[in-house]
Amino acid sequence: MNETNQTAENGFTLLGLSTIPYLQAIFFSLFLAMYVATLVGNTLLIVAVRLNTQLQTPMYFFLSNLAFIDICFSSTVIPQLLANTLVDDGKISLLGCATQMFISLVLGATECLLLAVMSFDRYAAICKPLHYNVIMNRKLCISLTTGCWTVCIINSCVHVVLTFKLPFCRSHHVNHFFCEGPPFFRMSCSDPLINEIAMYVSVVVIVTCSFLLTLVSYIHIISTILNIHSSDGRHKVFSTCASHLIVVSLYYTTIMSMYLQPHSAYSPKTDKDISLLYTTVTPMLNPIVYSIRNKLVKGTIQRIFTRHIFIHNY
Repeated sequence: MNETNQTAENGFTLLGLSTIPYLQAIFFSLFLAMYVATLVGNTLLIVAVRLNTQLQTPMYFFLSNLAFIDICFSSTVIPQLLANTLVDDGKISLLGCATQMFISLVLGATECLLLAVMSFDRYAAICKPLHYNVIMNRKLCISLTTGCWTVCIINSCVHVVLTFKLPFCRSHHVNHFFCEGPPFFRMSCSDPLINEIAMYVSVVVIVTCSFLLTLVSYIHIISTILNIHSSDGRHKVFSTCASHLIVVSLYYTTIMSMYLQPHSAYSPKTDKDISLLYTTVTPMLNPIVYSIRNKLVKGTIQRIFTRHIFIHNY
């Protein structure tokens, strides 16, 4: 018991992605570039929505929330990864680890629910266009967003408390690049059955239900699109949903691969690769995917840069 307490009090050591020097240099450069791209892309998207009144619609209200989540998600994980790559130490305090786990769980789960809400928004816009403004009113948008955050904060509190009640007497070396639940279950010298059950329940309730809501929404959306007689009309409507489908497919696939895999299939390397996708790659791609097809967003961002260059030159 003393050994267990001592391990917890001294914190943990994150083993990171690699201990090979030249790979560490490559990883540092790559993830620094990705982090900067994530911050710039998502910040520009938020600013564009704030500046252009034509973009102040329910869809872009949710998209701004998604951009904010992506900024926070990357900022929770990547700076720690970069610091550990430079220092080659990897030490993180118990409080720091618990905080990182809590924030990443909140943000990851909220993004799942928010993607489902965005799919419902697309359903209302395409399948119920005459009632869209009545259905997706400001009060409902704020209520849905607040509900997503509230559910996920409660969910994360439960998981963090359960995780750090486990006795970590085997080792304090975490074979991961940030504090995430599954690697800690393998470090415990007691059976983490309750933790795993709680995790599976959360994934089913939050991730799987969000995925099913998204799937049902898009079944109705595709059915509506197929009933449009004009090919140009079908293409225009489908193009507004294609970006969301790409993001949803990437995010839900990686999350479910990470948290629904059987215990026997656990692989530290695979878990790291999957985690990299939804903590670094997806937050960077989201603003690109959502902006590249939207003339209003691109036009607003171009005006921001043009105005900045004009003021700087003046």
